[in-house]
Order: sequence, then C-alpha cells, then structure tokens
Amino acid sequence: MTAVDHSSTRRFERPERRPPGARRILGDLGPRYAANGLIGVVFSATGPGAVVLAVGVQGGLSPAEIASWVFGVFFLNGALTVLASWVYRQPLAFFWTIPGTVLVGPALGHLSLGQVVGAYLATGVLMLLLGLTGWVRTVMDAIPMPIVMAMVAGVFLSFGTGLVKAVVSDAAVAAPMVVVFVVLSAWAAAGRRVPPILGALVVGAVAVAVTGTFRLAGGTVSAFLAALDLQTPQWSLQAMFELVIPLAITVLVVQNGQGVAVLRAARHDPPVNVVTSLCGIWSVLAAGVGAVSTCLTGPTNALLTVSGERHRQYTAGIVCGLLAMVFGVFAPLFTQLMLAAPVAFVATLGGLAMLKVLQSAFVAAFGSRHTFGALVTFVVTVSGITVLNIGGPFWGLVAGIAVSRLLERDDFRTG
Repeated sequence: MTAVDHSSTRRFERPERRPPGARRILGDLGPRYAANGLIGVVFSATGPGAVVLAVGVQGGLSPAEIASWVFGVFFLNGALTVLASWVYRQPLAFFWTIPGTVLVGPALGHLSLGQVVGAYLATGVLMLLLGLTGWVRTVMDAIPMPIVMAMVAGVFLSFGTGLVKAVVSDAAVAAPMVVVFVVLSAWAAAGRRVPPILGALVVGAVAVAVTGTFRLAGGTVSAFLAALDLQTPQWSLQAMFELVIPLAITVLVVQNGQGVAVLRAARHDPPVNVVTSLCGIWSVLAAGVGAVSTCLTGPTNALLTVSGERHRQYTAGIVCGLLAMVFGVFAPLFTQLMLAAPVAFVATLGGLAMLKVLQSAFVAAFGSRHTFGALVTFVVTVSGITVLNIGGPFWGLVAGIAVSRLLERDDFRTG
C-alpha cells in the first residue's frame, strides 16, 4: 500500500484499491489474524464491557435498557468495523468511547435517559459535520506524533501494570499464561503455528477451569438473546451543555486520536475524515437503542495490528467485527460468561496483548523529537485528572503541545 500525500488529501478519503473479494479475504486470513480479531473482541467484552454495565447500574437503567445498550455498542459497531476494514483494506475497529461512557454515569443521576439520548444525537451530528468539513484531519496531522504516542503510552500503561499485579495476586491463572506467551514468542517455529496470545488465552482458560475460579452470578445463565429497547430523544439544554462537547472531545481527540496514532505507527493510513463522519452517523444510529457514541478505538486496533503482515491485517478487523456482531446478538449470555471469569485472567490477557504496543508507543514518544513535551503529556495523562468533565488524555495533549511549543521550537521546524 502506497503512502498518501497529505498535502493534497481530499476531504473524503477514497480507498486506494477496490475492496477484496471473498477468495482474497480467505487467502489473506490466517490463524494469527483470526486470533488477533478474537482477542480484540474478548478485550472489548470484558474490561470496557464491564464499564458499560457498571455505568448502567449506577445510572439506574433497567436490565432491558442496559441489554439494549450492550447490543448497540457491539452489533452496530461490529457491522461498521466489518464494512470499514473491508472497504479500506486495513484494520478499522469501531466500538464506543470508554471515557464518554464514564461521563454519562453521573449525568444519568439528574438527567433522564431520553435527555442523554438527545445529547448522543447532537454529538453524532456535530461529529458528522466536522468530518465533512475535513477539519479533523488537518488538526490531527498538525499534532506531533511523539506527543500523541506519549498520550497513547499513558493510557495503555495501566495494561502493563495490571499484568504485573495479576501475576502477583493470582499466580495460578496468570503465571501459566505468561510462561506460554514467552515460550511461543521465543520459539519462532511454534509461534508461527500458534500465535503467542492465542496460546496464552487457551492456557488461561484451562487454568481458570482447573482452579475453579469461573463463577456465574446466581450460578446459572439467566438470559441468552438481546432485545432492542428503542429510545425517544428528549431535548434538554442542560444535557447539551453538559455532555455534547465533552463527548465529542473524548471521541475525536482521545479515542480517535489513539486509534489513528496506533494505526499510523503500524504503517496504516486511516481515513480520518471518513472515520469522523462514520463515527457521527453510527452515533446517531446507536443513540436509537440507548448506546453511547461510536469511536475508532485505540486498544482494539492495537491488538489487531500487533502481529502479522500489514497488508493482511484487515482480515483481523473483519473477524473482530463479525464476532462483535455475534456478541451483540447474544449480549446477555456472553456478558455473564465474561464477567464470570476471574479478574486476573482478563488483566493478564490484556497486558500480554498490549506489551509490544506499549513498547512501540514509548519508542515513538521518546525516541527523537518533542521528548520533553511528550514527557509532560505522559505525566498528565497518567495522573488521571478530570477538569470540566474531560479526562487526563485530552489535557495531556494540551499541556504537552503547549510546553513543546515553548521549549522545543526547533523540533516543530525540523518536523
């Protein structure tokens, strides 16, 4: 795939080649890419999925409303992931804004779900307009990559520390996963047949079964199929002022910023304007079932690009999207199964999958230019501060760019 000349980029980025046919997709698909797609869905369904459940319960939503939300973020965004990855021949995983979900929790304490849905719709329309103007790509191209990757490193750092804590707190589950991952990574011949992260997943599942740490709430599965709970938006100035701008920032700057940075670091060229427009359209669709805004996810795209040949990684995106659609249909069943797994299993799987991504983020952030600005970005991001309902990653970018502009002016000229 040839690089795109950003100086002449059209507002609406067209695919460089025609979408692949079924035979090409099957030829490009392999165990490594299928495993990466599976891990991407497992990751999204556990930690981020648990955030949705926790916020829904905190906000007083009914089980039907929560199930509809889970269906929307998986099925609808899974379909978008399949479509975008197929058309652009690169992994483009869309899910939902995690910091945006956290913002919604307190809002549901004094706003009705209908008013929050109205804010979702307004946010989607805003993102669509920004994508159509081409403004978003211009801004993202102007932010130095080391500073963006420092923000990514700060966000992903918790996966590395979570891995260490899991090994200490539950060695019976985590240690075998780490050992198998290291062995398959070091033993190249075996690693080609069984991707290290897939080996860790299988061994971890066995360890969970042997140790008896898989515990369903109530001892049994209570529901299997998701049901739609269509929502009618209500327009509230309070909801608009409180949620629209913060939600748009978490999608476009924090989440999409991570996703674009991860994909560019893996030598892909995501269509930023198209991605922004699609996030807007799908946010409107997701709002209809009470689901939070769509974004180009950073962690999942990192998992899809962690290994394999670049021109075949789009198949990992297609697998991820298809499995997400299945998860959405059976959301109540799969959610209960995922939450029944021990915390150490999920933390170890996510940590192992993110190690190489975290390494690449640190190298890109501190390997050449803008190193002091990158350091400031990293520190502010890791601090976890929240100002004006907007989290640390955004303020990390703001602080890092400001400091680098003041103290590293030569880096901007040479960059």
